[in-house]
Amino acid sequence: MQNVELVVQGMSCGSCVKHVTKVLQAVEGVRRVEVDLAGGRVHVGGDLPQGVSPLIAALATEDYPAQLVSGAVDAATPAAVAPQPGVSKKSGCCCG
Repeated sequence: MQNVELVVQGMSCGSCVKHVTKVLQAVEGVRRVEVDLAGGRVHVGGDLPQGVSPLIAALATEDYPAQLVSGAVDAATPAAVAPQPGVSKKSGCCCG
């Protein structure tokens, strides 16, 4: 099982936590999602043969820009991708 840590922008309430969790749990291979709202970080564990790319893409689709925390991938995880340029939270929190 691989473990990665992402910094996720745009999370500001419990609804955001639930939404981000649901989005990431839908990614193939994800077994565990832990969201730290105060820290803006998400820990993901599972079998991630494609690395973090599908995680970052899924979050970007929902307007939650994310990037890999430097050094936050265990040795079994394939190489990380950089955050996608130009992706930004257009509407702020999901509540607003």
